[in-house]
Amino acid sequence: MSNPLLEDWSTPFGIPPFERIETDHYPDAFEQAIAEWRAEIEEIAGNTAEPSFANTVTAMELAGQKLDRVSAIFFNLCSADTSPELQAIEARIAPVLARNNAEINMDARLFARIDALWQGRDALTLTPEQMRVLTLYHEGFVRAGARLDEAGRTRMTAIMERLAALGAAFSKNLLADEADLELLVESRDDLAGLSEPLIEAAAKAAQDRGKPGKFAITASRSSIEPFLQSAERRDLREAAWRGFTGRGAARAETATAEIIAETMALRQERARLLGFDTFAHFKLDNQMAKVPENVAGLLERVWDRASIRAVTERGQLQALAAEEGGNHPIEPWDWAYYAEKLRKRDLDLDDAEVKPYLQLDRMIEAAFDTATRLFGLSFTELPDAPRHHADARVWEVTGRDGAHLGVFIGDYFARPSKRSGAWMSGLRTQHKLDGEVRPIIMNTMNFSKPAAGGTALLTFDDARTLFHEFGHGLHGLMSDVTYPRISGTSVARDFVELPSQLYEHWLMEPTLLRAFALHVETGEAMPDALLDKVRRAQTFAKGGETVQYLASAIVDLELHRSEIGADFDPAAFERETLARIGMPDGLVMRHRTPHFAHVFSGDGYSSGYYSYMWSEVMDADAFGAFEEAGDAFDADTAAALAAHIYTAGGRQDPEEAYIAFRGRGPEPDALLRRRGLLDDAS
Repeated sequence: MSNPLLEDWSTPFGIPPFERIETDHYPDAFEQAIAEWRAEIEEIAGNTAEPSFANTVTAMELAGQKLDRVSAIFFNLCSADTSPELQAIEARIAPVLARNNAEINMDARLFARIDALWQGRDALTLTPEQMRVLTLYHEGFVRAGARLDEAGRTRMTAIMERLAALGAAFSKNLLADEADLELLVESRDDLAGLSEPLIEAAAKAAQDRGKPGKFAITASRSSIEPFLQSAERRDLREAAWRGFTGRGAARAETATAEIIAETMALRQERARLLGFDTFAHFKLDNQMAKVPENVAGLLERVWDRASIRAVTERGQLQALAAEEGGNHPIEPWDWAYYAEKLRKRDLDLDDAEVKPYLQLDRMIEAAFDTATRLFGLSFTELPDAPRHHADARVWEVTGRDGAHLGVFIGDYFARPSKRSGAWMSGLRTQHKLDGEVRPIIMNTMNFSKPAAGGTALLTFDDARTLFHEFGHGLHGLMSDVTYPRISGTSVARDFVELPSQLYEHWLMEPTLLRAFALHVETGEAMPDALLDKVRRAQTFAKGGETVQYLASAIVDLELHRSEIGADFDPAAFERETLARIGMPDGLVMRHRTPHFAHVFSGDGYSSGYYSYMWSEVMDADAFGAFEEAGDAFDADTAAALAAHIYTAGGRQDPEEAYIAFRGRGPEPDALLRRRGLLDDAS
């Protein structure tokens, strides 16, 4: 039977022919692609010729291209549009891939070749980029366990295989909770306080779930967060909050505690096999932070200021509640509601007033226009291009010279088959080893879908998320390196958020908002007075928001630098850690441990959730270069940003890359200033 996953494609720019790919194609495609990859690796490992960069490193870079293609399509769908059938395949294939990766990364013959090149690197005539790739390969083999004895390598393979299975199980349980989670409201009267667009979105969500005439609040942050901000009925806010924060813990059949406990034990064992005290020490060893103590120092410094501010804010919220006759303490389901009221009172700013100006289509155009003004990029929609879901949109991206740069896919609306959150991913990464290979980049989000014929409207946080993920997207699209190993976002975890968080700054540029923040009914630009209030709101009541993020980052770090015993209880650990750091009453972690997908759907952000704040130090400082130039679109500064950050991938050490752009290291106070915390006592 023909299998499109294994064929050459004649689609525009090599976009996968999604309409031809069926679920049954994946098992056979994986089997053949893995076999081909193993054969390619065996040829490299068994090569009797003296090791050279070409016959070892370059050959490894070119190996497994078919598997890369199949994996990219499959795992993107597992996140963006999954099904029970795909989940079953994922549960089977994830451990197989992990076992194969572990065996290859611990192959003594391969490591001997890489190590010989590494030891003799000074005598090789390598370019700086080649030296960086060799360094990463050598480091990768060592960190995978290539220096372990046979028993250690066997155990490490088993650990990695099991961790992959646990990550898939965590994702499956969480998605099941998120797909089923809904606060079903029978009457429109029970939605008092919500704006008309929010009510319409809730009606659409209920209709999509087969419950027409009712209203559904779902696990999408674009649904739950505005509800918690606006709903007047306190009992419904509490029910929505408990459902949302109870993901991964509320139902026995989807509970994640046992998965987390086993994951933590295996991560600890993995780190100790490799000679590290804790998993946090292992994960941070090759990051900018280097050691957990450096991360803890940053988090503690900001925590000291943010927690003081949060306590002050809670007092303000309590006073406001009392003024309105509320004789209850501020609970977590009250915080956003009264914070929104406080913002309306003190800043005369209402989300319902801002949202009509933030049309999804216009915000997409705003993100594109920013890239045009900074980097000379152009975007042409391809309405007939293949796509993985009817909601997805596809654009060709061209550079300043008009040449093809890549393909950008945007998948913006929430649905039960999509995991929550927002992320950037790739169906193909850029490199120059096998001709000029240009990337196919995806942004996936979970905005509320409007009713048929309606216009999708965003909150300001939604718009910021769109810019954030598009910053990641540009990091992948603009990549200009030779080797796949260092392409696009293949950089240190605590550096990868710099291009995305930095891009958020342009959302606040007045010229951009005047051009694209247009009222959905009148077409008029956002008034200067409203724009000024939006700008002032960016540092208003930031203590609580900062504390919620920091609590997640601190729990993540402490989980991975603590001794994990056989009786480990994730919920108890979370409670004890929050009590120790003095979590202010009325606030909870942004991501509670039972549904902390960043950390437990894989180990990408394990010991690494801090990286958003680590990168924020850099992004706040980096935007200062444009402020010092007196123009947010200064051509020289933008050119330097492109050269050293957006196009450079991982071709150099991240600290060196930042200094090459900024001329010095980042100044931490820029972060505190951005969050409005600089003047607080520490």
